[in-house]
Amino acid sequence: MTFEVNFDGLIGPTHNHGGLSFGNVASNKHAALTSSPKKAALQGLEKMKALADMGMKQAVLPPHERPYIPTLRELGFQGETDSDVLKEVVASAPYLLKQVSSASNMWVANAATVSPFSDTQNGKTHFTPANLSSMFHRSIEAKTTSNILKAIFQGDDYSHHEPLPAGEYFSDEGAANHTRFCQEYGQEGVEFFVYGASRFNPNTPKPAVFPARQTLEASQAIARKHGLSSNKTVFAQQNPIVIDAGVFHNDVIAVGTRDLLFYHELAFLDSEQVISQLEESMDGHFQSIKVADSEVPLKDAVSSYLFNSQLLTVPEQTGYTLIVPGECMKVESVKTYLDSLPERHQQINQVHYFNLEQSMRNGGGPACLRLRVVMSQQQIEQTKANVFLTDSLYQELKDWVNRHYRDELTPDDLYDPALLAESRAALDELTQILNIGPIYDFQKN
Repeated sequence: MTFEVNFDGLIGPTHNHGGLSFGNVASNKHAALTSSPKKAALQGLEKMKALADMGMKQAVLPPHERPYIPTLRELGFQGETDSDVLKEVVASAPYLLKQVSSASNMWVANAATVSPFSDTQNGKTHFTPANLSSMFHRSIEAKTTSNILKAIFQGDDYSHHEPLPAGEYFSDEGAANHTRFCQEYGQEGVEFFVYGASRFNPNTPKPAVFPARQTLEASQAIARKHGLSSNKTVFAQQNPIVIDAGVFHNDVIAVGTRDLLFYHELAFLDSEQVISQLEESMDGHFQSIKVADSEVPLKDAVSSYLFNSQLLTVPEQTGYTLIVPGECMKVESVKTYLDSLPERHQQINQVHYFNLEQSMRNGGGPACLRLRVVMSQQQIEQTKANVFLTDSLYQELKDWVNRHYRDELTPDDLYDPALLAESRAALDELTQILNIGPIYDFQKN
């Protein structure tokens, strides 16, 4: 048996609303609001538990250390202790503290691009951590992401690559711009890469307001590194119009799994050609649901995060299940569309709403919080890390959050040296719970 495992990011103890992501409308809108790390982590865990209870294979990825002191030291800040470094930053360059304290690593859809063993030339599952080089606060994530993936996915079944070279030409945002289609998870599939622009071809259309974060060249490089078949790989350009409307990643305007793509009609530069390519690569075993702009206007799709949902095939159920954020109930056009969806398109016959308010305020819904990894039953059983969600692990993580996380966190709290100590104590205990070893810099010093 082979499964698609949802690895959800566990939201960290320094979860805050930094508003750092240019082009992410929701993130900017809620910048500097008081956050609730405890509520955020518990909301994420509740979604994981609900999917596990449905029969899905559900696992967890740990958060990153924040504030990230190694980056501050690389930038020349000094001190005998890390608290001394923090004090120097607060005194001389406080604007950097928000950058190295970003909660964005919670969205593990940006962590890496994953190609399963059934798609690659050497029969191994390939991981390439995203360089996230388009934004400084995200570019510091790659090292820890690599440590986490190597700690969990050990052995000859896996190939771990270095992130692509940093810079605008090979800017890579991970699986948020990558979807895999297949008939069965263990069979060869089609890997679908969506990019915002080509950096080496200045004639390709580009957005006018917000940056196109994923480049064609980055997607092509990953396909080469992973050893993918050219006839089973499709590259499509994101519509510049939707990027300028706040669709910073493809997973904010389209979602797919198995043989189904659910997308907004404005998602791609040439949607008809994209669908035709996917149908041909899937040998005709492909279906799609196009949502017309007249039914769900682009601005409503962005504000509700309708497409930043999870599309699931739930065991012992026919058809597909859609996991959407609670915000979809608040936008009239979206709620009306979802109410009629099971009747109009029999492929998706269930819709479940989840309260992910804390994540949504930072601009990330259900799809942002998870990285999909195809694994065989044997690979799951051989995984040494204690990351697959069981009732006992869920309760242990819930207790851990309640003991270590603050109920509220204001922007000024980031200046508190005690927060650094609290967070490190929590993360040190978490690595023991998950049995993943010393993945954080502070554990190795």
